[in-house]
Amino acid sequence: MPFFKDLRRKKTSARIDKSSNVDSNSSNSNGTGPTLNKSSSTVNSVYNGTSTPASSIQPNQSTPNLTISKSNGTITPLPQRPMPLSSVTNRSSFMGLNTPSVNGTITPKVPLSTVAPRVLSVSDNSWVHQKVLLIYGHIGEPAEMALDGTVTVCHHQDNFPATMWPVSESHFKALVHLTPGPNRLRFDFTSPKLANNHTSLPAHCSWITINFLPLINSPPLQLVILLGKDSPGTFDAVPKRKEREGNDMELAIRKFRMATYLWQAFTGEQMYRQGFGRRCFRFEEEWQTGSLTNRDKEIGMMRNEAKIHVIRSEKTVKQLRDLDIAQQYDTANRKGELFSIAVNEIRQHFKPDQGQNLYVSVLLLDSHWDTHTKTITGHAALGGGSGELHLAVFGSHSIQSYPSSIEEVIPAFSDCTRTDTNFVANDCNEAGSNWEAANLGIGAHLHETGHLFGCPHQESGVMLRDYVRFNRTFLCREPYSTRTKSPGIRLVLPKDECNWHRLDTLRFKYHPCFRLPTDAPLNPDESIQIWPADNGKIIVTAPTGIAFVEIFADNDDVCHAWVEYGSGDLQAGGPPRQVVLTEDDMRARAQNKKAKTLKIKVFSAGLGDSVVEDIGQMVKAKDHVVKLPNGQPGFKGVKLGFSQQHGTEPQQVLLETAHIQTKLLTSIKVFHGFALDGMEFLYEDSTSQLFGKRGGRADEFMFGKSIGDWLAPFTETKETSDTRRGECLLGFYLRAGVWIDGIEILTSLGRRSGVYGTP
Repeated sequence: MPFFKDLRRKKTSARIDKSSNVDSNSSNSNGTGPTLNKSSSTVNSVYNGTSTPASSIQPNQSTPNLTISKSNGTITPLPQRPMPLSSVTNRSSFMGLNTPSVNGTITPKVPLSTVAPRVLSVSDNSWVHQKVLLIYGHIGEPAEMALDGTVTVCHHQDNFPATMWPVSESHFKALVHLTPGPNRLRFDFTSPKLANNHTSLPAHCSWITINFLPLINSPPLQLVILLGKDSPGTFDAVPKRKEREGNDMELAIRKFRMATYLWQAFTGEQMYRQGFGRRCFRFEEEWQTGSLTNRDKEIGMMRNEAKIHVIRSEKTVKQLRDLDIAQQYDTANRKGELFSIAVNEIRQHFKPDQGQNLYVSVLLLDSHWDTHTKTITGHAALGGGSGELHLAVFGSHSIQSYPSSIEEVIPAFSDCTRTDTNFVANDCNEAGSNWEAANLGIGAHLHETGHLFGCPHQESGVMLRDYVRFNRTFLCREPYSTRTKSPGIRLVLPKDECNWHRLDTLRFKYHPCFRLPTDAPLNPDESIQIWPADNGKIIVTAPTGIAFVEIFADNDDVCHAWVEYGSGDLQAGGPPRQVVLTEDDMRARAQNKKAKTLKIKVFSAGLGDSVVEDIGQMVKAKDHVVKLPNGQPGFKGVKLGFSQQHGTEPQQVLLETAHIQTKLLTSIKVFHGFALDGMEFLYEDSTSQLFGKRGGRADEFMFGKSIGDWLAPFTETKETSDTRRGECLLGFYLRAGVWIDGIEILTSLGRRSGVYGTP
């Protein structure tokens, strides 16, 4: 019996000693031990306690470029969503080197390597929403040792082939393929300057987990290849290309799909650098044979990838290649007709419902380099909106140079083969080599897609012509350029890359195609109200909030100054619903502070916009102030409609209910057809006020209507107005351009009349 007592005491003592050892280790880890913010590295070298773990990087809202932390600096990583429990498993560990803990961090079992890849552009356990993610990082400390070599990316559970990416002066960029859920990625670095231990374990490697959450609650960007009804389905290519890889429809689909994933990777990284999170557009996808890696075609691997709609036009190839509709042909009389053809074909194919916004980017497959006229026929570079259809079109004349898979991205953007104009076009004389042709084709098509998303031309960035540097997004070393007739940049840093302008990313932040699940729902009313007040102030209100204000001086073609409102996180209350502007503040922000006129364009978070052509005239002109009959001042908003049609004139009306307390508005009679003709305000004392004129169809909206009144059309009950319900006029929703297209009555009880005129 005493023997068992002693045994129990020894076991208890051992248990206490074990727990105390754990506490001791925990305190050490908070002190001098390594803390891994980005990724955990494994290597067969000795850790001496002086090496700094991977640094983290945070986007700065005021600077679009990445910032790199110093070796002795510490930056707190961005807060990340918790790691799902399903991802806490040992199955993705490599040879037992690293084992995930319950909280999602990785505990290294072997020392860190001083030259293990460090990922700077994304934090460990981050959540992203795109299938192909752009990665940027360092090998060790570039300032201390500049190494060339190769980084190999091994994907989660080997569900995608390992890909190799060049390292230039200890900098690397890579495209990683993600599957839904947690993705445990390994980055291996090799270099001829480093000794190889000839073991099965990688000498210098790091790990990172990235969680991919596909988005399905935002409208997709649809991708379309449009060709003539008698088209053979081929594109321009030099004979060697045709012999090596072909130029058929299947290859065109693969190249176009890869180009669009490059758009997505580029845009997602730009949004993150601008401080707007992992926000990007998505594609409609379908289950099909994968094309993002060449291996998928060989083994018939099925994947969920972007769907390319192939539409055959009612037009023939000859009609599509007519010189009279070629955009780049100087004497063409119908340069915009290809866009109109595409609009009709897209509407017929997708058949969108009324009120459904459709976003479509089109590749014109029958574009052809006419060697006789030196013109690209069947091509147009256009983008914009046509009602509820938002469309971009671009030709296929450079598509032979596009990569068709992730493995081909670096070779495509490094191919210095000269463009043979006997077979293919040198577009705008800026595509003198294969890599520059790929640059121009992919980048210029992205430019038109920017127009599709509502972006105008800008002072810099993709929406100017910055896409001629699009290749730098994916390379660390640029090849020789025939455009500049000079060697490319030896080391491409983030500041040297192509970018989206800040105003473009502000539009994307609030665009429905870029919404995140964490974004708060928006008020459906995207309108903006602007009116002058006293003391030279202008009051701006919007139900969805004021997003930003663009400032133009003396008829500027592009915006050089602007004001932003709200934070990058739409969860944090969103932008303010009311702001006060002054001419002095706008002039102080303008690039030309001595400009005679200042125009402002205000954007709401719903991407509605309103323009004040001359802010100085608005705050100083006396006709914006109306003296009410009771002696108080009233302030008018901006005029709607141009009053330029024959027989039209500007009108205004001051409702008597605004200054006569005994007046009670009982109904409004609206006269309309395809536009608004006039409105008559009817009062309880049988008097009325007419705004506009009587004509067209007359519909009457009554205040104080009960539920029974809504059933009046189906019964013998006559509709009546019960003013005791306290319902009154709250305002109007308008659609206005050259004239007032439509108007909707809003009441204090939340009722809406529906739009009279054109909805």
